[in-house]
Amino acid sequence: MKLVTYTVKSKPMAVGVVQGEIVIDLSSCGIPGDMKSLLQAGIDVAAIESVLDKGTKLPIAEVSLGAPITNPGKVLAIGLNYGDHIAESGADKPKFQVWFNKQHNCINGPYDDINLPMVSDKLDYEAELCLVIGKRCKHVPRERASEVIAGYFCGNDVSVRDWQLRAQTFQIGKSFDTHGPIGPWLVTPDEVGDPHNLEIRCLVNGEERQHSNTTHLIFDCFDAIEHLTQAFTLDVGDVLFMGTPAGVGVAMKPPSFMKEGDVVRVAIEKLGYIENTVSKEVATTVIG
Repeated sequence: MKLVTYTVKSKPMAVGVVQGEIVIDLSSCGIPGDMKSLLQAGIDVAAIESVLDKGTKLPIAEVSLGAPITNPGKVLAIGLNYGDHIAESGADKPKFQVWFNKQHNCINGPYDDINLPMVSDKLDYEAELCLVIGKRCKHVPRERASEVIAGYFCGNDVSVRDWQLRAQTFQIGKSFDTHGPIGPWLVTPDEVGDPHNLEIRCLVNGEERQHSNTTHLIFDCFDAIEHLTQAFTLDVGDVLFMGTPAGVGVAMKPPSFMKEGDVVRVAIEKLGYIENTVSKEVATTVIG
């Protein structure tokens, strides 16, 4: 099942199911609330499918898709999780999982613009598999980790490289507003099958920059959940970015950073694609 958060005309955000070129509004099927509410209630694919014939149907071309989950709690990303990316980075293979925070304000829609910050021109892309937590969990053994995953989607761990490398935590350089586009929909595990055998690609202006498969993850999705929940509770709606393969702009010779007008696409097998245009940030002071 493909679940989306969308808007149509001037109406509030809604949650729907994508079937082909149609979006079926879940509130019209008697399932109200946003995506996190749906996750907290538990996604029962069979139960949802049984009421879809009652729902309002909209052409997908007439709706605007937002981030599948617009209000995640924690947004966590793992670094150095593909061998070829470690090699191009000149780093050593980590003995332990290397995690950092992306602030939730970075979350962005699947087709919305990415800001080229006023304070940097070192803007880079990172195609990543993302997952969202569907059950509050702690001390989850690897063999049960699949039970707490609500679904998967594409992500771009957009990175401001000079700000990223100023501090060991990476946090600020990975958290600029708009620098976490995800989507285009949340695909439930029953439709994905094995998340560790999915082709992943990134294209900039149609030129392929990254091409790999999630089979090459050093620490996979289940390893991640086991590891993180040894330390702290994962909550419903938390989002994990699972790392990027080789081909990032900063590692090219010479480095190739994204510029205003560039279009970056992240595509993952079975999950669709997100595509974002780089636009110059307009500085506006916001207080209150």
